[in-house]
Amino acid sequence: MDIQEIRQIAGQLGINPTGMGKTSLIRAIQRAEGIADCFGFAAVEECEEESCLWREDCFFESVPEEETA
Repeated sequence: MDIQEIRQIAGQLGINPTGMGKTSLIRAIQRAEGIADCFGFAAVEECEEESCLWREDCFFESVPEEETA
């Protein structure tokens, strides 16, 4: 989903998208929808939110956890 579509969704939820990047904006939308603001945190395509609008983008944007020594 492109940033314009994301901004449109945010506007419909009363979120001012000014100055927000994609990740911050999606997390704000998630909070407004009453779900966990977890965009970008999915670990190896594991996610309990099966119907999340951001699911595919989330897996793509997820940052792998760093291994600890």
